[in-house]
Amino acid sequence: MDFGKVDSLENIDFTLPPDAPGTTSLFKKTKSKKKPEVFVGCAKWGRKDWVGKIYPEKTKEADFLEHYARHFNCIELNATFYRMPTQKQVEGWRKKVGDGFQFCPKFTDQISHYRRLKDAEELTERFLEGVSAFKDALGPIFLQLPPNFTPKNFDALKNYLETLPKDIEVFTELRSPKWFLEENFETVFSVMETNKIGSIITDASGRRDCVHMRLTTPVAFIRFVGNGLHPTDYTRVDDWVQRIKTWMNQGIERVYFFMHQHEEIYSPELSRYVIQQLNKVCGTAIPEPKFVSDASSGKLFS
Repeated sequence: MDFGKVDSLENIDFTLPPDAPGTTSLFKKTKSKKKPEVFVGCAKWGRKDWVGKIYPEKTKEADFLEHYARHFNCIELNATFYRMPTQKQVEGWRKKVGDGFQFCPKFTDQISHYRRLKDAEELTERFLEGVSAFKDALGPIFLQLPPNFTPKNFDALKNYLETLPKDIEVFTELRSPKWFLEENFETVFSVMETNKIGSIITDASGRRDCVHMRLTTPVAFIRFVGNGLHPTDYTRVDDWVQRIKTWMNQGIERVYFFMHQHEEIYSPELSRYVIQQLNKVCGTAIPEPKFVSDASSGKLFS
């Protein structure tokens, strides 16, 4: 993932901003008494460079998803961004994972980047029909808008969000810096909150404005972009774990934390650290990914 990539990490303030006022108000209105669910995963399973790392040696590509789902409880499914999903394809993916696993598919680029949310009714219907085959394995669906989709396109965004079915969970990622200017910020996030559309927080080195800390539903969807296991990756994770703990105390319902790296080969290591710290600090009980090098017997991958 190249979003927010920088040549040097010096002089970057990675401190998490305080919660936006709207987030504080949201928790006061929606505080849940249930124990929150926490999901941690990566952006893709089709990584050949994970063979011998978290996939057993000689694992076939057709079996990657099955093995991925033994390590993580969710996937940020970017494959659906590049190709319209079909029910047959989705059913095949669903059959390879166990109970409790969640797919979080990305709206196809035909809707978000080519049609730019206009005249996209038929495409949206086809997309939603395809991902519906995930059934109980369907998690939040996320809509990523291109950097040149700015507040000038506000009406298109508002109209599109208002017409989405109310029985699906959708999250939106804004990328234009103009959305985060004071004069536009609360207007767009209020529209999301009114329509029960979640807001994605993307933590990338070169785009600190995307760490906006404005939740619009009592569910957090965090896209974390690391820098090859640089020491700051770990301190940033520590800060996120503390913020998640605070949100849990305030009544958040669910948290999705998706790991990205500019070189995805490193995602399993930092994902394991995320899970270890969540379990330690927040009292969760998320199973940790197991590495091939951890195996002391042949039973680990049986």
